[in-house]
Amino acid sequence: MDEKDLDLLKIAQDGVELTSRPYRVLGDRVGISEEEVIVRLRALQEAGIIRRFAATIGHRALGIVANAMIAWKVAPEEVESAGMLFASFDEVTHCYERAVAEDWPYNLYTMVHSKSRDDCLTIADRLSQRSGISDYRVLFSDFEYKKTSARI
Repeated sequence: MDEKDLDLLKIAQDGVELTSRPYRVLGDRVGISEEEVIVRLRALQEAGIIRRFAATIGHRALGIVANAMIAWKVAPEEVESAGMLFASFDEVTHCYERAVAEDWPYNLYTMVHSKSRDDCLTIADRLSQRSGISDYRVLFSDFEYKKTSARI
């Protein structure tokens, strides 16, 4: 990465204008051509520096108002396979392994979003049935104070 890449990422992380030539707009702001923006973004993606360049959907505007983090108690030797299984579900947007605490034995976490709490519970039940893991807790979000991607 060079300074132009860093400048491009700093500008792009704040969003891209809804226009027929968004890469040209980014290039104008960084001082490079539209073509160079595309080449640089592709190279950054191929290098694994950025995972994707995509639109973010305002899920609340689409009626997706229920969010649940499901904490799973998984045997250590099964965490990887359970994580891969959970990650294969379209409804799961995040899947992480975390250390257990003395009074909290849950070590695998999935995040699901849906139109209702009941839908989230149905998804949790389906994940449980498919994985054979029955020890889990569903924690619903009550209020969103902040949501953002990692920033440079």
